[in-house]
Amino acid sequence: MTKIGLISDTHGFLDETVFEHFKDCDEIWHAGDIGSVEIIEKLQKFKPTKFVFGNIDTKEIQWLVPENQHFTIEGFEVWMTHIGGFPPNYNPMVKKQFKQKIPDIFVCGHSHILRAMRDDKHNNLIYLNSGAAGKEGFHKMKTLLRFTLDSGMPNNEMPSNKKMSNLEIVELGLRGK
Repeated sequence: MTKIGLISDTHGFLDETVFEHFKDCDEIWHAGDIGSVEIIEKLQKFKPTKFVFGNIDTKEIQWLVPENQHFTIEGFEVWMTHIGGFPPNYNPMVKKQFKQKIPDIFVCGHSHILRAMRDDKHNNLIYLNSGAAGKEGFHKMKTLLRFTLDSGMPNNEMPSNKKMSNLEIVELGLRGK
């Protein structure tokens, strides 16, 4: 069982309460628009963190983190990218990739709109966008997501009953504060 903290669109601002909200997480995923190398360093020092860069991220950040992350955790195939669209209106790059392989979990940021939903009708996946945790953008509330992934097997061997559970929305306060 692995507890995940999902954050996106910090745009150079990392609310210090993130560390309290993610203290029980095993790892953090940042879905882009990081905004500063300092945020990468702070999160990596705190917990193992997977990052992707976003459209506002500088070349310096792009050299440090990839545009896409494809990985397996607790038996779930995960794809994380910054600009992904949303069900069923995924961006063209995402649609093209889905023709090759559909992940179990698709994570993106960019829209600043929190969404956590199943896309059973089109792609049979879990779609996650944690909204935005920074001060830049049109969102009113800074948000995060927390959830648990469980392979259903000890030591992640041959997952058979994998499940996502305990999905929580965390509100960090109003954007301007």
